[in-house]
Amino acid sequence: MKNKSSNHTVLTIGTFDGVHIGHQKIIKRLVEISEIKNLTPSLLTFFPHPRMVLQKDANIKLINTIDEKKDILNQFGISNLVIKEFTKEFSRLTAEDFVKNILVDHLKAKHIIIGYDHHFGRNRNANIEDLKQFGNDFDFEVEEISKQDINDVAVSSTKIRAALQEGNIKTANTYLGYNFMLTGKVIDGKKLGQTINYPTANLHIEETYKLIPKHGVYIVKSIIDNITVYGMMNIGHNPTVNGKHQTIETHFFDFNKDLYGQNLKIELLQRLRNEQKFSSVEELQSQLHIDKNNALEFIKSHA
Repeated sequence: MKNKSSNHTVLTIGTFDGVHIGHQKIIKRLVEISEIKNLTPSLLTFFPHPRMVLQKDANIKLINTIDEKKDILNQFGISNLVIKEFTKEFSRLTAEDFVKNILVDHLKAKHIIIGYDHHFGRNRNANIEDLKQFGNDFDFEVEEISKQDINDVAVSSTKIRAALQEGNIKTANTYLGYNFMLTGKVIDGKKLGQTINYPTANLHIEETYKLIPKHGVYIVKSIIDNITVYGMMNIGHNPTVNGKHQTIETHFFDFNKDLYGQNLKIELLQRLRNEQKFSSVEELQSQLHIDKNNALEFIKSHA
């Protein structure tokens, strides 16, 4: 576990996948308390996701990579992100040991903010009333985010994952409160795009647990060399040229720099269409021209 705190903290705990608008209510309150009480705003999260360890659910895909989550939390004012490795051994820690060893001794918690249904400790058998009792024993305050406050938002990481898997990027972005992103390194591709005047940056995402949205064509934007650049991204198998592997390829508009080897964060704005197999490369080129015009119309009205 990283980031042992040298100062007293105001703390929240959870996986916070997506850091969506429901999570942001908790984070906003956390930052408020940090300023009122002069405490370090801190978030304790777990990796791998507990379901990956306890249920052998290797199929669960996450909305954010760890680095993306760190960047998003930082933008919301959380300067101290603590990542606890989640193991079977850790899951067997008693509630009291978890509170004393991690929350109090390691993180120096003085104020803890959690959701109404928070459970913790071995078999998740301790609840908020237990945490309040520990607060009396170890001198920290517990603040509960009410069921009504959470339900007012009516958002969950599960709903966002489902929207992304259906290609409903607009709904996902609304729930997130920011644009869903894909982050990776630009690698060599087949360079077919260059031959038809649509050169692409081929994105490799190292984190296999990262959720990739439904195959198709998306309108995207990225900040490259401090300039906002728009484009269109194809996620899929390139069926027109009998592609075998999933690729994530982005054609940026009015942009001709070599991006090979660079790390890019690309935000998805809108879905244009499903991936299609065309009868010829010329037909594909014609469709890309239509896609570009549709994308430019969208950007013009939304940028």
